[in-house]
Amino acid sequence: MALKVHICAVGRLRSRPELDMLNDYLVRFERTGRRLGLGPAIVNEVDDRRGGGKTAEADLLRGAVPRGAVICVLDERGKLMSSPEFAGLLGQWRDDGQSDVAFLIGGADGIDPGLFGQADAILSFGKMVWPHMLARVMLGEQLFRSASILAGAPYHRA
Repeated sequence: MALKVHICAVGRLRSRPELDMLNDYLVRFERTGRRLGLGPAIVNEVDDRRGGGKTAEADLLRGAVPRGAVICVLDERGKLMSSPEFAGLLGQWRDDGQSDVAFLIGGADGIDPGLFGQADAILSFGKMVWPHMLARVMLGEQLFRSASILAGAPYHRA
């Protein structure tokens, strides 16, 4: 059984450079991950058009998460991991028989505190705050890098 990856994010990625980069990394992830039991990667974008803030965004994000999925929140206060550690975590979820993992990316104001209690993991891309649109690209690259590490490919040169 393959571990399907869901990127559940607030807002629509319309900017061509970021969208093109994300799509490129996700295609590469799927190609590399398929034979490893990883993928596909699905982007679920939610948009709070009524302006309910982080609480409303959290409800929309919860609705985008498949039932039974592992939930990983991306937040600057989360755990710092190396790329090999992140690859190991994906491999562990896959090997444990998980069918879905959902990575949650909040909007411009971040993640509602209520989501942290529901998370199986909280991951940080560093102590700096990154634009939520760029965080998707960074996650896509790390997914591809993780699949490459698990496949023993030379992409990761640490």
